Amino acid sequence: MIDKILNSRILIIAIVMVFTAVFIWYFNTQPASNLISSLPGMDNRPKSMGENDTVLIGEFYKAYGDFDQEITDNWPRFRGINFDNISKNKTPIADHWPATGPEKRWEIHFGEGHAGPAVYKGKVYVLDYDEKERADALRVFSFKTGEEIWRRWYKVLIKRNHGMSRSIPTITDNYILTIGPRCHLMCTNTETAELVWSKDLIRDFGAELPQWYTAQCPLIDENIAVIAIGGEQLMIGMDMATGEIVWETPNPDQWKMSHSSVFIANFHNKKTYVYMAVGGIIGISAEGDDRGQVLWKTSAWNPAVVATSPVITADNNLIVTTGYGAGGAHFKIEKSAEGFIARLIEKHTPKEGLSSEQQTPILIGNYIWTINPKDAGALRNQLACYHISDLKNPVWTSGKEHRFGLGPYLLVGDKMFLMNDDSELFLYQINDSRSAKLLAQHKIFEDGTDAWGPIVYIDGYLILRDSERMVSLYVGQ
Repeated sequence: MIDKILNSRILIIAIVMVFTAVFIWYFNTQPASNLISSLPGMDNRPKSMGENDTVLIGEFYKAYGDFDQEITDNWPRFRGINFDNISKNKTPIADHWPATGPEKRWEIHFGEGHAGPAVYKGKVYVLDYDEKERADALRVFSFKTGEEIWRRWYKVLIKRNHGMSRSIPTITDNYILTIGPRCHLMCTNTETAELVWSKDLIRDFGAELPQWYTAQCPLIDENIAVIAIGGEQLMIGMDMATGEIVWETPNPDQWKMSHSSVFIANFHNKKTYVYMAVGGIIGISAEGDDRGQVLWKTSAWNPAVVATSPVITADNNLIVTTGYGAGGAHFKIEKSAEGFIARLIEKHTPKEGLSSEQQTPILIGNYIWTINPKDAGALRNQLACYHISDLKNPVWTSGKEHRFGLGPYLLVGDKMFLMNDDSELFLYQINDSRSAKLLAQHKIFEDGTDAWGPIVYIDGYLILRDSERMVSLYVGQ
């Protein structure tokens, strides 16, 4: 009997010891033992930020110096005057660069982001995030020297979320319009730098903060601010002088704000605002008594993430692209006695045809140029050219030796400038709109990263950036 009791106790003790050993081994050898609890801000996502935070938009202002320079050309908004990312500037471009690369005129350091510049009457306008001051700042520089002329800013908490600032200002003779990362709209007087009016799109209109912050670039059309809201209204038009709403487009489908920007197009002689929302694509009247009313809309192509803007081709056609597995689509806008409709011609995945993750493709005649996204199979990250009648089979590609990531590209005459993610600049000669020859390449920043901000060309000078610096380079003859 005693032996049975002793054996039972020994068995129990052995089981406890084995269990204890397994327990200690598990929590000291499993991969999960090294994980840290998910806390706000630890993964570079923004902390939960209340929509009712008190942000006094445009509260602060500082002037730095005088200004006395004019230039021959302007780039007053995202993708230029004609929304096509093509510069008509006549200054000749050099075919080759010295071993040291293009001559650098100036360099400016910014908060982390991808916001490109607008250029107007000799001034460079950039919406920056000042990390030290924790403020959105409209900063204005001399195109010639890079010296700061003035800035207007406001305090707002922003955490890194694949960068911070993203959008490009729109400039006219009278007004500057900006949208900050957290949907703060600011109108400033171009001549005096005074604050004219401001709006918080989340607080005032029920907009929803997009993933990775706001990347929409604002539009001024005939002294009307045209803004995609994706809240109580899908789009609104506001008087630039007062900020008063002059028309509204309802949002019964509850489509959301994307990273795309509103473009102006002409379909069947009808001026139209075109917008790619999270939910679908819409055409809205941009003129006449029905301004702001829906002309057509479609959810036949409805990706979850949209960063590019639409490309408008001849014969009332519309080509749209994005990354993240969605690819591209081709629509024809048709008109009948009943009104307009958007008819889907075809859609395809990135592996099947034309696509773009971040930069909007460039249309040259009947050919469309893009950088295919990372999920495009053998054509991933390559520069590629397609005829608009066949978006599945490229007529030319840069080849696997030259891949460009999410970098920007710009056409000047028959020359194309491109940047890859690591800030290496490439110059191509475009032949007959359908093929290209590499002329030159140079690494602009030795430690460059995430060089995604759009490029501007004025009077022989390129303005470009990586995630933290912007430079002016002379590339003329």
